[in-house]
Amino acid sequence: MNTPTTTLVQWVHGARLRTLPLAFAPVVLGSASAVLYRSFDPVIALLALAVALGLQIGVNYSNDYSDGVRGTDAHRVGPARLTGSGAAPPQTVLAVAAVFFALAGVAGVVIVVLTGEWWLLGVGALALVAAWFYTGGKRPYGYRGLGELAVFVFFGLVATMGTAYVQVGFVPWETWLTGSAAGFFAVAVLMENNLRDIEQDAVAGKKTLAVIVGDKTTRILTVVALGVPYLILALLSPLFFFAPYVFITLLLAGPTAFIVLTAKTPKELVLSLQLSSVNALVFAVGLALAIAF
Repeated sequence: MNTPTTTLVQWVHGARLRTLPLAFAPVVLGSASAVLYRSFDPVIALLALAVALGLQIGVNYSNDYSDGVRGTDAHRVGPARLTGSGAAPPQTVLAVAAVFFALAGVAGVVIVVLTGEWWLLGVGALALVAAWFYTGGKRPYGYRGLGELAVFVFFGLVATMGTAYVQVGFVPWETWLTGSAAGFFAVAVLMENNLRDIEQDAVAGKKTLAVIVGDKTTRILTVVALGVPYLILALLSPLFFFAPYVFITLLLAGPTAFIVLTAKTPKELVLSLQLSSVNALVFAVGLALAIAF
């Protein structure tokens, strides 16, 4: 039996680069609060970004592995996965996921050492457990419609508030709102991904929220998730002078919502996913500048 040879391009695609803006967004927003409170630490901020990116890439590879060995990706309609397509041995994909989880862990430990906030080790451990058991283990919660909740908590609230806390020393009030905005964008991206795969996931027994509530409701919920950040922006606008300018990103959000509501092909939903991810980052950078300055 021949061992598959995996190209660098395939490994890069396996990292799912289109999702990485979701790792940048909460770190940018949390660091903006640090600037606001005159506590910005570039080293800590970069380490927080390393944690977020390591977790994001690690969970992407671990999902590739877990879905692949379960056979969930056997009939997928989206971009081919390393494990499911046979492009890479499952254990190799798992090892790469472990490397990125380890890198995130190391960056997190360095933050703890620099700040002396040892209790954060528990938060980091919980994040790693959540990343693995999304699709890994015997009872993955991503197969029970809980993926969106986890994404909102860890790639929204925890990432934003944690980034601010390790620099400021407390959780600024506005990070509850900015973290929620980042979380809802992450939820929208996940729902677009699951909407694209709804039929295949149903056949494979992967009960994502999309499979549970159905196509039409998923589309509506995705548009709601894309819209909530702008309600949060409206709440913040009277407090930060430049915040209203961030509404210009509706030029991205509007067409994305239209695609979600009308898409008939997987390719269209891949486009909406990409637009949502970019929107999350542009929105975050704009709001971060408004908060910081």
